[in-house]
Amino acid sequence: MKGICELSRDLAVAEPRSVRPSVSVVASLALLLSLILSVSPVAAKYASLVMDAETGRILHQTNADTRNYPASLTKMMTLYMAFDALDSGVWTLDKRLKVSRRAASQPALRLGLEPGRSITVKQAILGLVTRSANDVATVIAENITGSERSFALHMTAKARKLGMRRTTFRNASGLPHRGQMSTARDMARLARALIRKHARYYYFFSTQRFRYGGQAHDNHNELLHTYEGTDGIKTGYIRASGYNLVASVKRKGQRLIGVVFGGNSSKHRDRHMKFLLDKGFQSLGRKMMSQYKSSTASTATTVPTPKRTLRRSSQSGNWGIQVGAFARYDQAHKAARAAVDLVPRILRDGRIKVVPLKKRSGRTLHRARIYGISKRQAFLVCSYLKKRKKDCMEIRIKTGVHVAANRS
Repeated sequence: MKGICELSRDLAVAEPRSVRPSVSVVASLALLLSLILSVSPVAAKYASLVMDAETGRILHQTNADTRNYPASLTKMMTLYMAFDALDSGVWTLDKRLKVSRRAASQPALRLGLEPGRSITVKQAILGLVTRSANDVATVIAENITGSERSFALHMTAKARKLGMRRTTFRNASGLPHRGQMSTARDMARLARALIRKHARYYYFFSTQRFRYGGQAHDNHNELLHTYEGTDGIKTGYIRASGYNLVASVKRKGQRLIGVVFGGNSSKHRDRHMKFLLDKGFQSLGRKMMSQYKSSTASTATTVPTPKRTLRRSSQSGNWGIQVGAFARYDQAHKAARAAVDLVPRILRDGRIKVVPLKKRSGRTLHRARIYGISKRQAFLVCSYLKKRKKDCMEIRIKTGVHVAANRS
């Protein structure tokens, strides 16, 4: 009976306040509830999925396409739309968004916005990421399309473009609505799109605390400080959905996206997510080792050489690799570090060097290089990286050229 009461309440929340139900509508609802009573109570449906963020490969799935209430996971799409507005130049982080009476009156959780006042885009983003504030979600919706109803239509259209085929949105916050549904697979796709297409703003999801109006708001995602490598993304809860979570974790250059729907409690959900991610990283490790052995065997067949260790030697360290050219120094250095993390057995004793190249246009490219390995090692590493769709080019170091270590 408790589940029926919750359904009745959720349906009531979904209806516009200005509409008064007629006698016939009330009778229809009564008939509907009596039919449901004879079947089963409403219960959150469990679903889970783990995805390799780089390739999109699914490492684990249970009920991945079962439609569930996303709750505040909905705000991931609200943020995606806000990031779109920033990327297009329509918004800036300092732009002020007006707070309507309707937005300020949204049910908890709220940031405590007052009608007639305003909030910056940056504050709005942080309010969604940490507090999961429903009033802020409505503010973003109304300032992008004029109304939350219109915004929900745009959200659903965007979901289709991202391949989220079983998702429909009816509001910007995730408050209960019988038509607002999604799946574990679709939410993983949305998380991957946020990471890949809005990398410039993804760092917001790792914010652990946000201060507004004299109050500190802690991020609801406990994995940020209890599970190594976690840098996002979002929690969600309503009674009809149970405890939901989308998490993104990066370790040694490998990123996993995990989704759990229908947890019994926040602690149970978090423990289960950690278990699934642990299994996912183990699976990735086995696959990487298999590819590494295969690559080594292939190289040994096509390029016969005496057996020797793959560790760098001082006599054969006059080769290196280049893993890309970038507009900024920090981008190049990060790419080189990522390559070392992917092939640590060979590259851990190499020397990272960012080499600038000034173009005729006046623009400077920063080439990400790792020096101090043998020719065979350079070709072996590039073979492995290219199989993972990473840029890599073998480089021979000219005799007499001094290469400075760059380990910062």
